[in-house]
This record gives sequence, structure tokens and C-alpha cells, in this order.
Amino acid sequence: MKKINFSLADDNVQKKLAPFASVILGFIIGFIVLLCLGYNPAEGFSYLFQGGFKGIMSGNLKQFGNTLLQMTPLVLTGLSVAFAFRTGLFNIGVSGQMLVGGFAAVYCGIILDLPRFIHLPVVVLVAMLAGGVWAIIPGLLKAKFKIHEVVTSIMMNYIALWMVQYGVTTFIPGKYSTESATISETASLKTAWMTSLFDGSSINIGFILAILACLVVWLILDKTTFGYELKAVGFNPDAAHYAGMKVKRNIILSMIIAGCLAGLAGATYYVGYTNHVKIGVLPTQGFDGIAVALLGLNTPIGVFLSAFLFGFMKVGGEFMQAMTAVPKELIDIIISTIIYFSAIALLIQSFFKKVAPKRKDGGVK
Repeated sequence: MKKINFSLADDNVQKKLAPFASVILGFIIGFIVLLCLGYNPAEGFSYLFQGGFKGIMSGNLKQFGNTLLQMTPLVLTGLSVAFAFRTGLFNIGVSGQMLVGGFAAVYCGIILDLPRFIHLPVVVLVAMLAGGVWAIIPGLLKAKFKIHEVVTSIMMNYIALWMVQYGVTTFIPGKYSTESATISETASLKTAWMTSLFDGSSINIGFILAILACLVVWLILDKTTFGYELKAVGFNPDAAHYAGMKVKRNIILSMIIAGCLAGLAGATYYVGYTNHVKIGVLPTQGFDGIAVALLGLNTPIGVFLSAFLFGFMKVGGEFMQAMTAVPKELIDIIISTIIYFSAIALLIQSFFKKVAPKRKDGGVK
């Protein structure tokens, strides 16, 4: 049987421990902030964790279902950012891609009159297609003209914001001037069996799609030649070109796939969690996806776990606010601190190097 070695001096161990250290440091900072503001930190964190795990502990799964509901779009936006990161790109335009995908899904959910088994797949596929198309422009500008995707993709966010506002008010206006009409029931990702299973929670098929997306991204990046080429282009475009890989094509394809994932996030949010689009609002899940990807080390399983943490904290934070005088903004402080420490993961790893015991065998087992 192979012996499992766990040494703090190992670089891989340090890299994997860094996210856990970031989370712990985030909670420590939150504890200190509560103490400085005159609240009872023990009481606050007690209700925070009770809120997150209440459904499991009490046998009522509604609260747990709400946690999964909150994490669903975060998994997909995190995957979008992580996929781009792994292929050498920084997709900061996830919010715009998610919004465009969500608008396309809602539009098709309103104007089309189809049976559910056809309507639902059409809505999801159209959302993915719209997100992918919206990501083509930053990818094309990066591939053809070397224009950095951070600049172009963040500009596309605001173009998406105003285009969707025009589209909603012109083509699918709702009862109120701030939102679109509501989708047909046949286009909704909500299902009676999942709602019943989780005691009335709005968790829906989007959660299953998020799990499938994790598997697909893992297969593409780690088990296919196509994924190897995408990563090679991101790591060293010149070497990839010398090896005969189509660098420009792969850059564009990377952005399209990232955009499709963001578009799918839009579908799970706008025809799963809600049933309409509000105008003038960029979905925050797109920016949260950056934090999810960083904390998850840009791996599908890491993204899934970090999205669960964020969903757990949002649901637990609402319960904490309801039971105590602690403001829910504390959760934003903790999340922001976790993001900060995730961004300086290299410093955390260097700390591990300093405190790790020196091995006398030169690192050879």
C-alpha cells in the first residue's frame, strides 16, 4: 500500500493549504471586527453556523436547499473564470455574459410556446450560446490585436447592461418599468420534485447542471488533447505556436467556452432562481466568481467547494442577522477578507515555507 506523505515543506501541500488558511484568517478577522464593534463574536458565529447547517441538523432541508440554490450560479461563474485562468486569460466580463445569457433565456421563455421537454433545453442552450457569442469579441481582440481581455471584457459588461435594458423595455416589458415580463412555467428550471425534496426551497435543475458543468470542464482540461492545447497556449503562446498549435483559434475558443459557462449561470439564475430580468443591474455573481475561482485554485472541485462556502455564508448570514443585532454586512467583510488572503496566496505559501521543518534528507523520500 502506497504511503501517504504529508509534509508542510512540500510545495503542493502548501498550495492546497493556502485556501484553507485564507478561510480561517477571514473568520478570525470577522471575529475581531465583531469584538471591536461591541458585539458578542461567539453568539454571532454560533448563529452563522446554525443558519448554514440548520437544515441538516434539524432534518428540515429547506435551509440546506437554499444554500445549494445560492451556490449554483457561483459554481458556474467560478468555472467560467477558472477555465479562462487555466488557459491564460482573465475573463472579468462574466457578469455581462451572464446577464446576456439570462436575457436570452428569459426572452425565449416568454415568446416561445413549447412543451416543457423542448422549451427548457432550448432556453438553456440559447443562454449558453448568447454568453459564448458575447465573449467572442474580447477573445477576437486578444487573438488578433493583442488587446488585453481585462479591458475589453469589463467594457462589454456595461454594453451588456444597457443593451439588456433596451431589450427588456422594447421587446419584453413587464408589469413594472424596472423589470421584464415573467417567463412561462414550461421554461422554468424549478421542478416540483426538487422543491418537495428540499421542503419548499427554490433549488432547481440548475444545481444538477452546475455539477455536470464541473465534470465537463474537468474532462476538457485534464483528459483531452484539446484541453492540453488550450492550457499550453495560455502557458506559453510562442512555444505552442512552435509546436504547431493554432494559438489564435484556441484563445477565441477559450473565451467562448468561458462565456458559455457564464451564460449557463444566467439561465440558472434568471429562469431558475427568478423568473424575469431586472434592468440596470449587473449580477454580482459574475464578480463573485473571481473570488470563487481564486479560492478554489481554478480547479472544478475547488470551485464547487468554495461556491458552497459562499452560499453557506450568505444563508447563514441572513439567519445570524435575524437572530442577533449583528449586521449582515459582517458576511461581506469576511468574504472580502477571504478574497484578499486568496489573492495573496503566494505570501501564505512563503509563510508555510518559513515555518516548515527543514528536511535532512534533501527532500528525497
